[in-house]
Amino acid sequence: MTAVTTTTGIRPARRRRLSPGRVLAWTAMGAIVLVTLLPFYWILRTALSSNAALAANPGDPLPVDPTLGGFERALGLQSTEEAIAQGGSGGGLRFWRYLINSVIVSTLITVCQILFSAMAAYAFARLRWRGRDHVFALFLAGLMVPTVFTLLPNFVLIKELGLVDSLLGVALPTMFMTPFAVFFLRQFFMNVPREVEEAALLDGAGKIRVFFRVMLPMASTPVLTLGVLTYITSWNDYFWPLMVSYSDSSRVLTVALAVFRAQTPQSGYDWSGLMAATLIAALPMLVLFGFFARRIVSTISFTGIK
Repeated sequence: MTAVTTTTGIRPARRRRLSPGRVLAWTAMGAIVLVTLLPFYWILRTALSSNAALAANPGDPLPVDPTLGGFERALGLQSTEEAIAQGGSGGGLRFWRYLINSVIVSTLITVCQILFSAMAAYAFARLRWRGRDHVFALFLAGLMVPTVFTLLPNFVLIKELGLVDSLLGVALPTMFMTPFAVFFLRQFFMNVPREVEEAALLDGAGKIRVFFRVMLPMASTPVLTLGVLTYITSWNDYFWPLMVSYSDSSRVLTVALAVFRAQTPQSGYDWSGLMAATLIAALPMLVLFGFFARRIVSTISFTGIK
């Protein structure tokens, strides 16, 4: 296609030719998207199905005998008789109690971790002190330590502090800072021009005031990104809350789902109720990540993390 010059002197854009490579790339991308979204569709399909009819039609791609009974059991809106009649165990799931526990733990971890990690990142990026780079390298070595290696020492510490089966005990091990959070924010602070900090110091501000009044507001975008990632990670954590929470007072949603699955009726697992509860528990994080996805990607690109 030959571009024609118009009277205004602007050439129209050339239309991209549909090459076999582009067709193959779009086909591969569509297949990846389909494979990624298929589990979410299957969860929704199972949640909207009747638990009694699922065993008879396990491979049906559409909801079998559509009903909202699974969501009603997950939210505790069904009586014991109704739950047993629809294939449930009859056991209750204190969904709102577990939801509040998850919100408290995730919020506590996110707020405290961002605050302390930002302070440590500022010290590593701006303050000059002997051995700073060596300490930071040693601190980053924590990224190479598998989480499973820290579970037993953390459990012994929480037990000695008397915080087992408490929300503070669930949040404490990751509440202060993590190597990734410090590294993430340090990358941003290193890119801030020193003239901004020096101007504040010349005006009589101290280091603490410069951090809270100048540096931290400038880091609002990476702080928000780190907050979203931290909140999602703490919300989805399972193994550590399972180790330290034994009652409804400290049980979070991820552990509660396992307890709900363990309440097996005689007819088999309550897959409809379990998938409904899983979908409700995951929905806030999917919405949160979808809302901030573009900002997260742009912030990671700006800070230089690949």
